[in-house]
Amino acid sequence: MFILKTSNSISQIARLRSPKFRQTGSNCTLSFWYYNYGESVGAAELQLLVDGLKQPTVLWRTYYSEGNQWLKAVIQLGRLPHPFQFSLDKISLGVYEGVSAIDDIRFENCALPPPALSCEGPNHFWCRDTKACIDSLLVCDLVDDCGDGSDEDSCDPDLQCDFENGLCNWEQDVEDDFDWIRIQGPTPTVNTGPLKDHTTGTARGHYLYLESSEPRQFRDKAVLLSPLFNPSGYGTCAFRFHYHMFGKEVYKLSVFQRTVSNAKGWLLWYKFGNQENRWIRQTLFLSSSKPFQILVKGIVGDGFTGDIGLDDVSFLGCTLYNGKNLPTISTTTSGTSVPATLPMNNCTEEEFVCRASGHCIQMIQKCDFRSDCSDKSDESACVTEVCDFEDKDLCGWYQPALEQMSGNYSIRITKTFKWQLGRGANLYPEEEQHRPLTDHTMCTEEGWYLFADSSNGEFGDTADIATPVISLTGPRCKIIFWNHMNGSTIGSLEVLYKSSNKTSKLWSQTGSQGPQWNRAEVFLGIRSNFQVIFRAKRGVSYMGDVAVDDITFEDCSPLLISEKPCTSEEFMCANKYCIPKNNLCDFVNDCEDNSDESPSI
Repeated sequence: MFILKTSNSISQIARLRSPKFRQTGSNCTLSFWYYNYGESVGAAELQLLVDGLKQPTVLWRTYYSEGNQWLKAVIQLGRLPHPFQFSLDKISLGVYEGVSAIDDIRFENCALPPPALSCEGPNHFWCRDTKACIDSLLVCDLVDDCGDGSDEDSCDPDLQCDFENGLCNWEQDVEDDFDWIRIQGPTPTVNTGPLKDHTTGTARGHYLYLESSEPRQFRDKAVLLSPLFNPSGYGTCAFRFHYHMFGKEVYKLSVFQRTVSNAKGWLLWYKFGNQENRWIRQTLFLSSSKPFQILVKGIVGDGFTGDIGLDDVSFLGCTLYNGKNLPTISTTTSGTSVPATLPMNNCTEEEFVCRASGHCIQMIQKCDFRSDCSDKSDESACVTEVCDFEDKDLCGWYQPALEQMSGNYSIRITKTFKWQLGRGANLYPEEEQHRPLTDHTMCTEEGWYLFADSSNGEFGDTADIATPVISLTGPRCKIIFWNHMNGSTIGSLEVLYKSSNKTSKLWSQTGSQGPQWNRAEVFLGIRSNFQVIFRAKRGVSYMGDVAVDDITFEDCSPLLISEKPCTSEEFMCANKYCIPKNNLCDFVNDCEDNSDESPSI
């Protein structure tokens, strides 16, 4: 279909109406190809008209000529329970020069799930009227996946929020830079942020968003706090939410979990950058031996097209905490108290004893980035997954050379070239030239980082800081860290891998890299019984301290073999693990037994 203009009256509208549709399922998308080209071709928009709603919802817009080409538009419709139709409107303001056209309109995944004859197992939910069988993780998530609403019946309203009537029991953090805003319809800036909410899929619904225009500045943050929850115990407790990150300058959305009220918590998940104009669902599994709280933190990018949306947040299998507040961190740094005697157990020498339960696990499960004991004691004397050094805590990293030297050598230790914690607030006036003034985590002079102090030692001295032995990692394991190497006589920084007596170099960088923090990523993959070592080498003089911050071990827990059969999109490894077919023959041992890289495929 294309538009041919015939008269010259000032304001003309060309309208193309769709047939009427009764309803759609929750994964429905509409796509079409459009062409909008010419000197003054003008704008066009697609509107959604829902029965009973006066106000149309704009789903898509093109503002001006987009070149002599066909372009594809993909629009997320989601669950629309009421009859509706579409209107494609083209407005001409007197001068119209160009061609507007549309072709190949396609609806995908728009039907409700089909009825099933049976629906067995704890991971499934059988819909009451439509008799569809859906995943139990879709229950009580504020989306009617069944089509009859039965998956959203008898849900606890305290465990979910669609922001239609305010923030429910969520709160704005008072220690951030600005607040999330509740809004209907599109955000004020074009080409960024949602056009509609996720709950209703129309301009009538509400959602939260983060406004990135003035007076906001790059890296300003807005934090939303969940209610407090009881320890998760042995069952899984899941957090589901929908986020929208559309815009050229969208920066970052992250989710943290904390068990003390004045801490930043630990990172559970984050996303960077533009994720296209759509709401994306995310499920996070939570575990905690103490009462906890969730923080959703949005960070503004370097410009006004960086709006981030949040909608339909819900918890499954979690229970609200009846106490008033979480504990706060006291100033005394007390280590974790470990009982002197182990509980009653039948474990062998080759097994690890869980502190709380006396449960036995294999030694290879100790320090593998996955808690196999209910009290997480198998991961307590290990390196932590994320370390930002903020609580003046080394997160399990230690310096082998210092431990050998301690004893009567305290004078020697103070003058040794070694790693230590530092922050900008403690610098002398001249030190700013060769040591970071702000850390990477907080970007403030109060934030802590790890650095190798070159005012001690001599040219060529090395300082090592190592993890305790890591027993096993998964196929996609990598270390991400930020480093700061600035100064006229900076030496080098290396990341080493040490297994039994063999040490090999995985990454290195030498010389001054400028006055900023730089991100580095080191792939580890599957390895067993090894240590990671950061080695700083001192330069000719004191004018250059190597610093690191925010060390993260990403995707490092070993594979979990589940009992579920693989789907048609997946490949079954020889060890029964399922991986996406996309990962076959890509030179990465995703299966852990190399069966996905076998020449027979």
